[in-house]
Amino acid sequence: MINRQEIMDLAREFGLAPNVVEKDYVLGWLLAGIANHPELGKAWVFKGGTCLKKCYFETYRFSEDLDFTLRDDKTLNETRLKKMFNEIADWIYDQSGIECPRDTFRFEVYENKRGGMSAEGRVGYRGPMQRRGNSPR
Repeated sequence: MINRQEIMDLAREFGLAPNVVEKDYVLGWLLAGIANHPELGKAWVFKGGTCLKKCYFETYRFSEDLDFTLRDDKTLNETRLKKMFNEIADWIYDQSGIECPRDTFRFEVYENKRGGMSAEGRVGYRGPMQRRGNSPR
């Protein structure tokens, strides 16, 4: 896992707040977890501003969300999403030491304005800038 000092150094280098750098780091691990998940890695296609930043322009922008288009919307079920993100959280912790406490997971599935299915979710984390025992972000 990246340490506090590395985050502070990167924040200074990019002229950003340390929490923005930390969140970007955690989002990278979350993306890796989704990509490595046997079901979501095949069904979800990464898109949007964060995609541009992560894939093409290192310092293009620092976003706070991840956007996906789904090849198959059978994953859009709150219970299934929680189960799959439990698996992703385990993988992230094993690979990086970043904790994603299960009680921070929030998913809402709804019909969008075009009549299709959409979902929004929130995954909290306890990253390098937080001490163990502190509330997750």
